[in-house]
Amino acid sequence: MPESGSTYAAAGVDIEAGDRAVELMKEWVKKASRPEVVGGLGGFAGLFDASALARYRRPLLASATDGVGTKVDIARRMGVYDTIGRDLVGMVVDDLVVCGAEPLFMTDYICVGKVYPERVAAIVKGIAEGCTLAGCALVGGETAEHPGLLGADDFDVAGAGTGVVEADRVLGADRIRTGDAVIAMASSGLHSNGYSLVRHVLFDRAGWALDREVPELGRTLGEELLEPTRIYSLDCLALTRTTEVHAFSHITGGGLANNLARVIPEGLRAVVDRSTWTPGAIFELVGQAGSVARLELEKTLNMGVGMMAIVPADSVDVALTTLADRGVDAWVSGEITERTAPDAEAVTLTGDHAS
Repeated sequence: MPESGSTYAAAGVDIEAGDRAVELMKEWVKKASRPEVVGGLGGFAGLFDASALARYRRPLLASATDGVGTKVDIARRMGVYDTIGRDLVGMVVDDLVVCGAEPLFMTDYICVGKVYPERVAAIVKGIAEGCTLAGCALVGGETAEHPGLLGADDFDVAGAGTGVVEADRVLGADRIRTGDAVIAMASSGLHSNGYSLVRHVLFDRAGWALDREVPELGRTLGEELLEPTRIYSLDCLALTRTTEVHAFSHITGGGLANNLARVIPEGLRAVVDRSTWTPGAIFELVGQAGSVARLELEKTLNMGVGMMAIVPADSVDVALTTLADRGVDAWVSGEITERTAPDAEAVTLTGDHAS
């Protein structure tokens, strides 16, 4: 009797499960829309009505792409999949807004070892919620099943976003002047960076479990590590509408100093005073559990600051009031001065964190 032929399902790809995942995610994608979106989920490409850009004199499109790194391992181990998407959106849209761009739309890519429809839909739910928080639309995406390359429970996510900014309103280093103030905006925790170090320290070295109750955190370790990334895009755009802003810096991988340095022009430097804030307990715990030197922590983690704005000194009061009205904890953390030596660092951290 002849052997039955091979099938895609036998190779590990379940097309029916993929179709069901699409059906489950549709309700969430509908909620992450904008008036400019044309059509719905299911086409080969997402459509966005570019005539909306006609109000701009010279519109510049900004694009960014990112993932969430090894934070996906925490979601997998916790069995919680509906928050990691907010991390993804935050990583993308807050890179866009740094130049002053309004995020317009995003697409996502979800790669799994095996399609569990409810799990994929939960991931997309988080992405859609993040897009809503960012004021942008989720216009499409892709779910790919990779049996044999990924374990059945393994997954990864990535996304790409597009924004727009008026050409003569692009923010950046060329606007920064001596005497400008550096405003820090509090992070919600680790955000989505440095998790390889965090996992190594807390799991491999300290031997902590995700369900460990940590008094300093007021919740379990897993709940802390899975706290979604704060999304600042609408807050930053509100600042640009209410007062003069010269630059933003999204504090992600590489830490505060390295990311802030990316927007500091030659001849100037940012002096940031650590004593103006106290990092959350998770940062101290990582440092203590792994005997991690402060310099190593600062070049890996955000240390409690997720976004920074550089504004003229006379814009500080309005900026802080605007952020406070939006529920963003923010403070003046430093200032822009002249760089006294050509080989001096673009960013100098001084003092010690407040206890």
